[in-house]
Amino acid sequence: MAGHPSERSLREGGSPPEGDDLEAWEAAQEAAKLLSTLRKEITPARVAMAGAVVFLLLTMALSGWYWLLPRDAVTVETHYMQRGGHLMMTELHNDGSRSITDVLVEVSFQTQEGEVINSMSLDLMEMKAHSSISGDELEMMIIGYTVWDSYLIVIDLEYRDYSGSLHETTWTHEVGYWSQEMFKDKAQRHVWPVH
Repeated sequence: MAGHPSERSLREGGSPPEGDDLEAWEAAQEAAKLLSTLRKEITPARVAMAGAVVFLLLTMALSGWYWLLPRDAVTVETHYMQRGGHLMMTELHNDGSRSITDVLVEVSFQTQEGEVINSMSLDLMEMKAHSSISGDELEMMIIGYTVWDSYLIVIDLEYRDYSGSLHETTWTHEVGYWSQEMFKDKAQRHVWPVH
């Protein structure tokens, strides 16, 4: 087309046309200069770095609930093993973002008929957020009962959440078929403001 400057003439900054095309030619020259400057400023490394920063900011924003949003998330892990008897080890996890109080965990080893053979318990005034507890109080060894029968492990959990509401949960697991089993029991989650 005769009326429009070519790409090559724009790059070389050829002589300006006369008349009405002068304004369009000047705008095209400015656009060509701007593109040339941007091409020098925007490199693949800078684009990658900007993408990484945006990804990091989004990840931080979306995962902020884990630390900030008031919620309780309590889990009881119990490991059952047959080692010269019946061995049980329990661990209590508070993965919530707030402390829980008046915590009581009771684990009992029972016959199929519900007769309690032995039990262990842990009573805490407070358990901090994002913490776990295990140890001697949550370990139990039972000797003198055959490993060929099946038994029940009954776990009772009671605690008060960040708002003072009482939560009570009971789980029952049948054991004895396998020499080793693991149970991960999660109490119902509560997130503010939904309760």
